[in-house]
Parts: sequence; C-alpha cells; structure tokens
Amino acid sequence: MAVLAIIHVGLAAAWVGGMAYSLFVVQPKLKKYFGDDRDGREALTAVIASGNRWKVIGLIAAIAVSGVFLLLLNHNHWQLHMVKGILLLVATGIFWYVSWRHWPQRVFATAAELPGLQRRLIRLATAMLGLAGTAFTLGVVAVHL
Repeated sequence: MAVLAIIHVGLAAAWVGGMAYSLFVVQPKLKKYFGDDRDGREALTAVIASGNRWKVIGLIAAIAVSGVFLLLLNHNHWQLHMVKGILLLVATGIFWYVSWRHWPQRVFATAAELPGLQRRLIRLATAMLGLAGTAFTLGVVAVHL
C-alpha cells in the first residue's frame, strides 16, 4: 500500500507541479521574451504543447486508477476522497475542453481573436491548477486525520 501511495502522490505532484511551472514560469517568460510578437509566441507555445495531450491523459488515468485502488484498500475518510475524485473529473473536463476545443480555435484564430484566447487559456489553466491543487491538499489532509 505504501508503494501505491507513493506512486499516487508522485503522479499528482507531477501534474500539479507541471501546471504550476507552465502557468507561473513558462507563460510569463514567453510573454516577456516575445513581447509584441504574438505570432512567435504562439508558434513556440504550440511547439511546447505539441504531443502532450495523451501524456497528460495517461497521467490523469494513472492518478485516478491508483486513487481508486488506495480507496479500496483503505476506506477511511472516503468522503474526502470522493471530493478529490469529483475535483479530478472537473479538471479532466477542463483539460478535454482545452485539448479538443480551445487549441483548435487558437490554431485557426485571427490576430484579433488571439489575445482573448490566450487570456482564456490562462483562466482555464488557473482553474485546473486550483482544482488539482485542492485535490492534492485534501489527500494530505485525509492522511493526517
């Protein structure tokens, strides 16, 4: 059970950490580096994001599956874990929207549409980070109750 818990926490920390790094380090640096060159910024953002969709889906699935196994092994504080699961589902829904709706819109966006789409991505990424971070925090709380 300890190994499974370490895997679960490690995967969740990787997801939260990756989102936080992207949101608070990569995105601001891209904006600063490219300045008014929105096309250059968009091109590099697309290169960075390319090919990550299925990796993140695998990560989310592994977090969910390991969480279910942990809950089957230990039912204590199942209500907190149920909330964690709901938060994961909502974050996954946002990820789906970003991957299959938002990115295609950005690829075909006009210059006038792009700033609004960039702002929307920051809001969506912030929401995903908040949801995943809250789920992570609830997991820590559940262990210490």
